[in-house]
Amino acid sequence: MNCIIVDDEPLARAEMQSLIHEVSKLDILGSFSNAPAAMEFLKTTEIDLIFLDIEMPSVTGLEFAALLPKETLVIFTTAYSQYALKSYELDAVDYLLKPIEEKRLEKAINKAVLYKDLLSKETVKNTVESNTADFLFIKADRRYYKIHFSDIKFIEGLKDYVVIHTRTQKLITAMNLKTIHQKIPANKFLRVSKSYVLNIDCIDSFDNHNIYIEDSEIPLGEVYKSDFFIRYSGNSLNPES
Repeated sequence: MNCIIVDDEPLARAEMQSLIHEVSKLDILGSFSNAPAAMEFLKTTEIDLIFLDIEMPSVTGLEFAALLPKETLVIFTTAYSQYALKSYELDAVDYLLKPIEEKRLEKAINKAVLYKDLLSKETVKNTVESNTADFLFIKADRRYYKIHFSDIKFIEGLKDYVVIHTRTQKLITAMNLKTIHQKIPANKFLRVSKSYVLNIDCIDSFDNHNIYIEDSEIPLGEVYKSDFFIRYSGNSLNPES
């Protein structure tokens, strides 16, 4: 799996390149100081993953990400936390805050590798075939998988697909988040951001910005906060009140 780095700070690019070599076997094909230069490179080279800074002159990382092919995965790397929710609206694989820790980077890369593998399989052509009161069927790898609603931890929007995270596996299907949300029980599942629907029974903890299910950190969107706190905690108060 190959990648490029886009960041306007030379030291940040050098540090990211070193960290990537430390924690992965990704093939770094280029390092760019601005989005236009990276855009030119992408005209002749197919890239799997981009490590992308946000605050850059001329074209920001968010603007650049919106122009990328749907097959290209993005991990944002920035010193500013306020862009996190916007990054997930652009279907970013992950959002890393500088200074970036090795373990955190490794986790993000592993997630990107997994999604690249899922997107390359026939599962991307599959859809939810049917559902009942207790489960639904997902067609993947030429088989039908019976998925009990109680086994679904959360569902993540990714490009033109959704990734269904169960207690034992991850399945990807060509469907948007709104459509699959309509096929699962409203009393069990709650949309908490543009990119996530989760099983409220699987929540381990939450704060005013994120929801935690096992080792997954799920961003809580501003427009969904009120419904979440009313639904999950039984009132409109949030942890920072």
